[in-house]
Amino acid sequence: MPLTVVAECLAAPGQEDRLRTALEAMIEPSLDEPGCLAYRPYADPNDGARMVIVEQWTSPRALAEHFTTPHFHHASKVLDRILAEPMKIHRLIPA
Repeated sequence: MPLTVVAECLAAPGQEDRLRTALEAMIEPSLDEPGCLAYRPYADPNDGARMVIVEQWTSPRALAEHFTTPHFHHASKVLDRILAEPMKIHRLIPA
């Protein structure tokens, strides 16, 4: 069953550019994963510190495999240092 993920990020003050860079660096390696159908970060036009990533995966298993990749582990370490609050992840399936 396909899975859509919406991940919400809020940068700590002064970390907005680092957040954008970290999320943009995830696009290509994530799209290269066999189970990734889409991976795109979006910026909130009303709040420069807030970004959302919209991802589509072929299955929950493909997403679980994504969480084991080196690029995900690297991004997680960076995000741990620059986010103002923990990332909120919403897993959605077709209704």
